[in-house]
Amino acid sequence: MEEKKLDLNSIIGFVLIFGILLFWFYQNQPTPEEIEAQKAQIEQQQEAEEAVEAEEETPVLETQSVNLQDSTALANYRNAIGEFGFTPATEGTTTLENDVLNLQISNKGGQITEALLKNFVTYDSVPVYLIKDGNAVFDLSFTTRNNRVLNTKDLYFEPSLSRDGDIQILSMKAKVAPQQFLEYRYEMKPGEYLVGFTVRSQGLDGVFNDSRPINLNWRLKGIRHNKSIQYGNRYTRLTYNHEDGKISKLSETSDDEETETDIKWLSYRQHFFSSILTTNTPFETAELTSKNLVEEESKEARFTKEYSTVAPLQLEGGELSYAMNWYYGPTDIDVLEKYKDLGLVESIPYGWGIFGWINRHIFT
Repeated sequence: MEEKKLDLNSIIGFVLIFGILLFWFYQNQPTPEEIEAQKAQIEQQQEAEEAVEAEEETPVLETQSVNLQDSTALANYRNAIGEFGFTPATEGTTTLENDVLNLQISNKGGQITEALLKNFVTYDSVPVYLIKDGNAVFDLSFTTRNNRVLNTKDLYFEPSLSRDGDIQILSMKAKVAPQQFLEYRYEMKPGEYLVGFTVRSQGLDGVFNDSRPINLNWRLKGIRHNKSIQYGNRYTRLTYNHEDGKISKLSETSDDEETETDIKWLSYRQHFFSSILTTNTPFETAELTSKNLVEEESKEARFTKEYSTVAPLQLEGGELSYAMNWYYGPTDIDVLEKYKDLGLVESIPYGWGIFGWINRHIFT
């Protein structure tokens, strides 16, 4: 059998093909400028991803850090807050708890730093928290007559826990003198998700600069409770009720913001659960913001949306006096209908038009 051999023409053909390929690769290789542009694009993409991750992990609650063991730092802090340095700077939290709800209220800021729904767990059997690890802040920003700009989230409050029958009462006071203070008062009843909340001042008419606004700032990052964060995010929405009963909403699919008037309650809904703030004295104006934090399906993402409300509060006779309520509980018609006088059941998404009517009156 004759052995096959490469003839000269075949060898020349292979050499030509190889040469053409080398020439093609040489001609089409990126220029130094294109290589630098590609590197810059990759770095920019990495920076964007890192920024998203950083934003995801950044807590909403960021306060002025004070080393209470450092006498110099403590003196500087008291000098910065002026008259409110009268209140002892003491770290700690106070618990308000009934059979359905556990709240932790911090001396720093006088605000709720944990809200646990005791009878619920997430899809992976983790306890349901609506507030935890700095995902929420409630803050009043105001100016004093000596032009100090203060935030209550940076002030220390003095707690006093008492009872009136079955009602637990927690008074948190940021004092400038024994009988002059800013008070947050919490009242918890047995078996209730609704907690009474009063913001009032006494003897501060000479402290508040009434020519500058006192702004209420409530922010919250909605904690993920669904296995599919995209699915849960579809039903995560900021809803609010006007004094005339009209219900309005920000977008549930994209970033949104509105400046509204005469607001009676605000609901930061997180699909199956809601965080709601009501006020007996409607907010005359409020800047509302909803920011979508979900770009795609993810097992690691912790938050769905970030909500924000900024509302100026009005002084009466130089003092603050607002009767409010906090609701931390399920987005459930049977529960929310208990608070008919507040109209909280209207925060539930029944659907549009005739379908909403059917869902509400036939299937619930």
